[in-house]
Amino acid sequence: MRQVVLDTETTGLEVSQGHRIIEIGCVELVNRKLTGRHYHQYIQPDRDIDEGALAVHGIGPDFLADKPRFERIAAAFLEFIDGAELIIHNAPFDIGFLDAELKRINPDQLSLMDSTSVTDTLVLARSKHPGQRNSLDALCQRYAVDNAARTLHGALLDAEILADVYLAMTGGQTSLGLSDEDDNASAGAGAASQIRRLSPDRAPLRVVQADAAELERHEKRLDQIAEAAGRAIWRESKG
Repeated sequence: MRQVVLDTETTGLEVSQGHRIIEIGCVELVNRKLTGRHYHQYIQPDRDIDEGALAVHGIGPDFLADKPRFERIAAAFLEFIDGAELIIHNAPFDIGFLDAELKRINPDQLSLMDSTSVTDTLVLARSKHPGQRNSLDALCQRYAVDNAARTLHGALLDAEILADVYLAMTGGQTSLGLSDEDDNASAGAGAASQIRRLSPDRAPLRVVQADAAELERHEKRLDQIAEAAGRAIWRESKG
C-alpha cells in the first residue's frame, strides 16, 4: 500500500482570486512506514504574495525569483504521486490549488479528487474528536508528535509532521524497523527507530493479588453501585 502525505504553501488563501502555489512537499509511506523518499519543490508564482500568507510561511518573492514555474515541475510531481493514496490535512484547499495549476497547463485535466484516492485528515480528526481543535498543531499536541522544529510553516516539514500524526491517529507506527530485513531495506532511507526488545531470559512479571481487606472494600463499592443504579454489571460478568 503506497501513500503520499502532501502539503502546499501558497501566495494567499483563495484560489478563486488567482492565488498560486509556491511550495509542494510530499513524503512517501509504503505499508504504513516512512520510506525516506520525498518530493519537494519551490515554485515561482508570477504574482505578489499576501502579507498574511508571508507571515505564515516566510517565503518571499526574492527567494522565489529563480525558482521554476509550475509547468516545468508538473510532470515530476504527477509521477511521484502516481498510483498513491494522497493524505492531506484540509484536502479541498490543497487539491483546489493543485487542480487550478494543472488546468492552466491542460484545461481537460481531471480533478485529483476524481483521479486519485484522497484521505482528508482534518475530516478524520473531526470525526474522532468532535468539537475540539483539529489544526495540525493541535493534533501534534494531542498525539504527542514532536513539532519543535516548526516555527514557520513549510510544506515538506508539515508533510513529515502530518505523516506522524496520521499514523498515530489511525493506530500505526511511523518508522519502526520490525526485523533485520526491514532495517536493511530501509538503510539510507532516513532514520528509523529501533524497537527495544525484552530479553527472553527475563524474570516473569510479578502478579499482585488483592488481599481480603481490598476484596471487602471492592464488594462494598459494588453494593453502592447496585443500590444507585439498580445493577452492578461487574458482578454479572463474573460468571
